[in-house]
Amino acid sequence: MSKDYPIPAGFLECETDVKKSRFIARVAPVSSRDEVRAWLDQAHRDHPDARHICWAYQIGRPGSAAEAAMNDDGEPSGTAGKPILNVIQHKDMGDVLVMVIRYFGGIKLGAGGLVRAYAGAAESVLSQVERVIQPALQSVQVAMSYADEQPVRHWCSQHGAQVVSVDYSAGVQAVVEVPVTSLADFTAFCEAQKLQFTQE
Repeated sequence: MSKDYPIPAGFLECETDVKKSRFIARVAPVSSRDEVRAWLDQAHRDHPDARHICWAYQIGRPGSAAEAAMNDDGEPSGTAGKPILNVIQHKDMGDVLVMVIRYFGGIKLGAGGLVRAYAGAAESVLSQVERVIQPALQSVQVAMSYADEQPVRHWCSQHGAQVVSVDYSAGVQAVVEVPVTSLADFTAFCEAQKLQFTQE
């Protein structure tokens, strides 16, 4: 079973200027790679003329994240994505994406300057964003028919639970992560639907 951990309460943007370059930092809560892609697509739509849109994210509990990634988006290797990810990890926050949009101001900052600028932009937005606590989750395996899958997904969307994997064979085998506080409700739901489930 996982432990509680802080995540961003919502989207926030703040801007810093370094030697005429604009650094627009955005933070958003994310729980999947698809959500990361959607936020990045939005950033590219909002800032089509930006020189770089660098980013880093981690999904899951800080210190044992299920997934993390970063991107320098054309900046010298290691000068943008890694500093952003380092700040995220230092802030001990999970399920978080930080994007830093840069408009080049004509003055080169050098590798050290870039690292400081991107880390500083990430620091500024992560210091200002409100945090909420992601409750501890319990993994549950559920065996069901194809007809039951949609009701289970609907229940999950209403109760902060998440279908993390699905295997389609003779029936449907799903692994669901349920907030510990909702476990009794999920058990009652499964029993009412006559679904087989086991806690991992």
